[in-house]
Formats: sequence, structure tokens, C-alpha cells
Amino acid sequence: MTDTQTSPPVTVTLESGPAGPGSIDDFELFYARRALDRFRTLLGRQGLLDLLAADIEKGNAFLRESARTSDGRFKAGTTVLAARGLTSGAFLAWMDKAFAGDGSALLAAHPEHYVMGTDDIGARVVENIGPHVCSFYMGGWGTDAMAWAEDAEELLPESEFPRKMSSNLFLADGTVVGRALIQFGDTAEGFTANLSVYFPVTCPDEVLDHHLRHYAVEFRNWIVAAAAARA
Repeated sequence: MTDTQTSPPVTVTLESGPAGPGSIDDFELFYARRALDRFRTLLGRQGLLDLLAADIEKGNAFLRESARTSDGRFKAGTTVLAARGLTSGAFLAWMDKAFAGDGSALLAAHPEHYVMGTDDIGARVVENIGPHVCSFYMGGWGTDAMAWAEDAEELLPESEFPRKMSSNLFLADGTVVGRALIQFGDTAEGFTANLSVYFPVTCPDEVLDHHLRHYAVEFRNWIVAAAAARA
């Protein structure tokens, strides 16, 4: 007779030892971030680009082919975050300074941020799009490039979300491979961030879902950093 009873999951709890608050997961996250920052610093911007060159070539080929087979059609997803104790104006002021700085605060917000900064043709981002490491730019491309945002289904009322930013995501050759629409509205406790991303319709749904998670991680960390800088 076969014993089909499953074993209970193994759990480990911290009973004593380290001073100060935090779980084992908190400790691991701290050390992981510290190690990642060390490698980013040692490699530097160009070192990271050289290291990831083959991955970027493959990732950009994936985005380019997705754009070609989608024929200008996109699908959208939205992550919504509620922040308390900080206004959207204070957060966006911090973001402006972060983009104008050396990029370290932007990179630190997500483990899969590799390069962020401004090149001749726009704001360059090297990060994961789903499982693919990609290098793309944010901004407009061509006449009336941002007109799509005016008709987007995800566009929220100006009265409730007065702070809006829209962008194309495009490769160095001008191929538009995505879009972004981020909207902020203040609340009694702080603000709501409505973060929409658009990818070519032939991209797997998993790619879109992973970027919604990516949004949640990076914007949460940016908001926390903005609050810390204000204190």
C-alpha cells in the first residue's frame, strides 16, 4: 500500500541572535542588494554593456520581431500602487533629480536595472523585458509620436490624475517596441500611481505580466527612496 500522505513543508524561524528588527528574508535582501551594487560599481556602465552585449542583441531581436508581427498593435496592462505619507509632487520632484544625477538611485530600484542614462537620442534603459535583456529608449519618435496617449483606454480623468507622462519605447533604429503611460493623483493619505505599459500584441502574456511586477518593484523602491530623501 502506497503512502500518499504529503509531508508538511519545512519552515525555519529566527529565534534569537542578530540585534535589531528584521526577518531572515530581510537580511538576505540587504546582502543581495549590497552585492549587486558592488558588481555594478566595479563593472561600470560600459563594462555592463560589454558584458550584456550578446544578451541585448538577442533581446532586441525579440522586441523587433514582436513589433513586426504585431503591425503597430499593442496590448496593455496596468499596475496600481497606493502610497501614503508622500505627495505625488514631492515624489516626481525627487524623480527629476534622480534622472538628472548619476543614475545610481534609478539603478538601485530593481535588480534587473543594468544601465540608465541619457544618450544622444533619448533616455536609455537597459533592463529585462520578461526574460529578455533589452536596450531601448524612452521618448517620442517622429511627428505626433505621443498622440496615441490622448485616445488610450487607460487614460484617467485630468481632475483626479493631473500628473501624467507618456512615452514611446523604441530601439536605436527607431522601431517602436512599446509604450508607457504613468498617471499620478493625490489622495488624503498620499497618492495613487497608475502605471500602464504596452507591448506588441504578439508578445507572450507572461512578458507583460512580468513587467507589471517590474513596475511594482521599481516604483515602490523609488517612492521609499524619495520619502527617505525628504526626511
